[in-house]
Amino acid sequence: MPPSEDQHHPNPSSSNYSQPSSLASSSRPSSPRHSQPSLPRLSSSSSYSQPSEPPQPSEPPQQPQPQHNHDHEQPQPPSSPRVTTRNTPARTPTIRTSAATGAPSNPSHHQAGGPPHRAAGPPPTLREKIFHALPPHTGPLSVGFMELELPVRDPRTFSHIKRNGEFALKLDTVLFAVYYPCEGPEEKPQEKAIMTRDRIRSCRGGGNWAGWDSGAGRRRKQDDKGDETGGKKRVAELTRPTWLPRPRLSTCKGYANFANMPKAPVASYFALTSMFTKLPAWRNAKLSDGPPLAGPEEMGEEALNRGFSDTSELTLVWGPRPVPDAEELRRRRAKYPVIMFSHGLGGSRTVYSTICGELASYGFVVVAVEHRDGSGARTYVNKEGSSPDLCSQNLDRRSNTVREKEDASVSKTKRRRKKNGKEKPYYMVDYLFPLHNAEDTRPNNPAGVDTELRSAQIEMRCAEIQEAYHILGMINDGQGDEVARRNLRKKGNKGSSSKGLIGIDWEDWTGRLFLQNVTMMGHSFGGATAAQVLRLREDFPWISQGILLDAWGPAMPEADSEEHKIQKPILAIGSEAFMHWKQNFERVENLCLEAREAGVPSWMTTIRGSVHLASADFAVLYPKWMSLLMKSLVNPKRAIQLHVESALEFLRLTLPEQHHAKLSRAWPFEEGLLTAMAGAANEVSFDFRPKEKWVAARLKIPHEFKLRTRTWAKRRVQPGPDIPRDRNGKPLAGLVDWGAGNEIWVHISPDKEEVPHVNEEAD
Repeated sequence: MPPSEDQHHPNPSSSNYSQPSSLASSSRPSSPRHSQPSLPRLSSSSSYSQPSEPPQPSEPPQQPQPQHNHDHEQPQPPSSPRVTTRNTPARTPTIRTSAATGAPSNPSHHQAGGPPHRAAGPPPTLREKIFHALPPHTGPLSVGFMELELPVRDPRTFSHIKRNGEFALKLDTVLFAVYYPCEGPEEKPQEKAIMTRDRIRSCRGGGNWAGWDSGAGRRRKQDDKGDETGGKKRVAELTRPTWLPRPRLSTCKGYANFANMPKAPVASYFALTSMFTKLPAWRNAKLSDGPPLAGPEEMGEEALNRGFSDTSELTLVWGPRPVPDAEELRRRRAKYPVIMFSHGLGGSRTVYSTICGELASYGFVVVAVEHRDGSGARTYVNKEGSSPDLCSQNLDRRSNTVREKEDASVSKTKRRRKKNGKEKPYYMVDYLFPLHNAEDTRPNNPAGVDTELRSAQIEMRCAEIQEAYHILGMINDGQGDEVARRNLRKKGNKGSSSKGLIGIDWEDWTGRLFLQNVTMMGHSFGGATAAQVLRLREDFPWISQGILLDAWGPAMPEADSEEHKIQKPILAIGSEAFMHWKQNFERVENLCLEAREAGVPSWMTTIRGSVHLASADFAVLYPKWMSLLMKSLVNPKRAIQLHVESALEFLRLTLPEQHHAKLSRAWPFEEGLLTAMAGAANEVSFDFRPKEKWVAARLKIPHEFKLRTRTWAKRRVQPGPDIPRDRNGKPLAGLVDWGAGNEIWVHISPDKEEVPHVNEEAD
């Protein structure tokens, strides 16, 4: 959570952090307790270069050979505020090629060889065209969405912290959303496409495959169950969930309260611009059987000619597949790896829908937990139909602001808890401000972080993650009907959609998840939560690696023993705004070094020109505000791409091969974002470092008006050829464009011998 922008900090004394004198390169990082302040640096050993040119489509694919550079130059004192590790040439993009044709395969942005297969996203509604819309996902699979809230196995409180005379941290239910690969309305099973040899060669020779299966039907209506627990079937169309959690207007007021701003104007603007925004996902859609099979243009000449005669026919299946029998369906259905996601301060189960949905479109089941520990802007806890112990204290947890203190009274509190003279079947949880230290998220705060509150919140968050994992295990074990029966997010309950879980076929979910080697992922305070999960190996033996997105370092609990040090692979992706926060950078760096000292691979990177909210949906929905207020330099959609592609590259290296073998062939692979390359590609710049007053909140843009005017004029003429593009070919240009290969700084990366197949992936 970035600090707000109205806090003044004293100017720090002169230090080497802003202008270090030298930076040596070594095969192993120095001890975390080094004498000099920790700097953004490259901590990996001998690097290897990428091939200078990708193979041409007309030539056979070439196998590039890694070139090792073992010559280390002596560092020279810089004359400008830059840190340079080596002076080798910048890396150039590596594009994987098809083994059959030599054409580019799976580029992360537009290439001459054509875009890879992508699932057709939901069409934007008229309201989304007028106001704000989330971009469609870029993976080969459509994305499904469902939300569940169930009573926990052991309702309890955490810590002795109280508000209004009652415990402030109480675990009653667990609420989470599941983003998963699904079959959208355009991907229903269809008739087989019968292809003759002549027709295949005709299409292949002309390079036009657009209508090769036009004889097959494209759509059919879906049979959905009438309710979650069984009943009469009915025909229903798939719908899309709203981005703002219900009740939407109340959620907008919660965000205004979290930002400590007047409710009326902030809530009104937020509601008008995002009230009708919907996720590019299908609610309660069928779990996908697996990624699409390869198209005929990827089969190669040998496959096309094998077994053919002039009169023979071949049944090909591409994209939408025929309806198989039950045994065949069970045999070839894909299993999906799982990611647990923890949001930051002010977050919810949908605030990170872009990243969660992107990962789901590449074959992951992402469980986004909505924490009820007072770290979210506003959430509702249902207690109807649950165990007698649920909410035994009738807790009404509202934020402890001065405004509410002045008009609060016992009678008002009691009236809020009742509805039509009866006890309400729910209660509301607002953001919980620390007492006497409401601004504990600010850098250089004299009072520091409220460790008592934050540690208790992390403890409760860990318990919620365990409960969500338990429910996921029930679904995977064939107890989906029981989960649906106990689900509290159903028609009539607070914050629920009328759809509930209608349409979910729980038999499809039985045995479809890899519940070992699960990935823990989180942003900001969720990154601190993910770090604690990685430490508690005895409580989370099913977690095998972690991804930290711009983690809030000062809120991380310290390891209380050698057993609680990080011993699992870790990837820390930071923003440039947080990189300039020295204390935070050092805490995250020490976390990565813990993993390296334990002999497991770890990475630490920074996305150039990014700010703290670059991984949240706010950056995509409000890009102009992000640019004007937080001085974000990178295109928000490109920042999301870099987050997702870095995560996929990390998971390709750390997950067991059987978990991703069928999925990773469709993953984007660009220039090896986690590969530590020396020289200009890894040159850490402090050109956009803000004044100490604004550290971590935003960046500084020298000559801002001139830069914005020049960038606008340049785009009007012609965007540069090296600017990445989205799935529609639109340039993803930011205020500053560094070009592919120069968009990420790699501070820490493992040695090649620590991850043996790093070379193979780079090649």
